[in-house]
Amino acid sequence: MSKYTIASVSCGKDSLVIPYEYIRRGLRLDEVIMYDTGMEFQAIYDEWAALVNLLDENGIKHTVLHPEYSFCWQMFERPVNVGKENEHLGYSWCGGTCRWGTADKRTILGKYAEERDAIVLVGIAADEQERQEKEFKPYKRFPLIEWDMTEADCLAYCYQVGHEWREHGAITPDGTIRLYEILDRVSCWCCTNKNLGELRNIYHYLPEYWERLKDLQRKTCRPMKGDGKSVFDLETRFKLEDARTAAGLSIKNKDFFSELAGLVAKGKRMSKPWE
Repeated sequence: MSKYTIASVSCGKDSLVIPYEYIRRGLRLDEVIMYDTGMEFQAIYDEWAALVNLLDENGIKHTVLHPEYSFCWQMFERPVNVGKENEHLGYSWCGGTCRWGTADKRTILGKYAEERDAIVLVGIAADEQERQEKEFKPYKRFPLIEWDMTEADCLAYCYQVGHEWREHGAITPDGTIRLYEILDRVSCWCCTNKNLGELRNIYHYLPEYWERLKDLQRKTCRPMKGDGKSVFDLETRFKLEDARTAAGLSIKNKDFFSELAGLVAKGKRMSKPWE
């Protein structure tokens, strides 16, 4: 008899394919779980709601798991290194070498699967197999690799079945934009692993989320992307880029970076945004 089978679905493009294909292929799928950090894009919650309709139609259980403590409590208030010289409150930004949110997710998902002696289906695409080594556990399976489905295949599949990850507030004719048109990976909106291009697109197309990033930055002295690259510093950069581009000037020469450094330094002398 086959084991209880769970699909771990973040509602990103890759993992979302798994329940659709398991249903289409008539394979055993007992439950679909989503781990909600509380800091997901609204589009993720919308796609989960659409998936739940499909699961209900096919009699498949669905569950949303949550961290033990809220994201913001851990980011700003959790006692860290208690009793040590560097004792402080909060982990600050999640990402890079300090992926505390990811660690929580793995722990909670692992415990959930262990309690049910379950097989867990994980959405790692065929062209990112290096992630399989990091994610490997005896109870995990990687069906997208078995099916030879790449990230591009998964995105096309999701678009075909109606998942688009649309967010409102964009400077587009209909006021919406598909997140995968501006982001490489639809992770938490505050993840510091987002690259400069992704953050620039959030600034331009999703101003509500950009304001949320500024709110988080005000509460921590650690710059989001490292020294000289707080959310406020990045906003200064993006505004300068826009102004120079509108004037027909380059944003890749020494003049640009000298002007940017001057503006950032001036801003820091006037006040620190988090104070």
